Amino acid sequence: MVRVMATGVFDIIHLGHIHYLRESKKLGDELVVVVARDSTARKNGKVPIFDENSRLKLVSELKPVDRAILGHEDDMMKTVVEVMPDIITLGYDQKFDEADLKRKLDQIGVNSRIVRISKYDGNLNSSSMVRKKIMELIGERF
Repeated sequence: MVRVMATGVFDIIHLGHIHYLRESKKLGDELVVVVARDSTARKNGKVPIFDENSRLKLVSELKPVDRAILGHEDDMMKTVVEVMPDIITLGYDQKFDEADLKRKLDQIGVNSRIVRISKYDGNLNSSSMVRKKIMELIGERF
């Protein structure tokens, strides 16, 4: 069985998220999705609208997802060791240096393949674009 791990904040679910998860699922038999903790999202400059437990519930209900878990606050590698994925997928816009990630995986003895998932070709394919569109629509009404 090939286990795939996808990660993200997953705030305001949109078609870009669905594309990322569908493409990730195609790579294996089981898709485990790691939802970022609120504190982790904030450390990376994101302020989630939905709290971590709500985002976890939303993600767990998506069709491609076999299992959704919350990530560790202090060390992503702890989550990797718990999941032991054969493949780790990264979204097109996730700020991971793939070579650095591979080095960290090697250091902890995890031999996961890293796959960067392509960008979804469509409108509103990122949370920031959705937020921007909402603000534009609100601005038009006032």
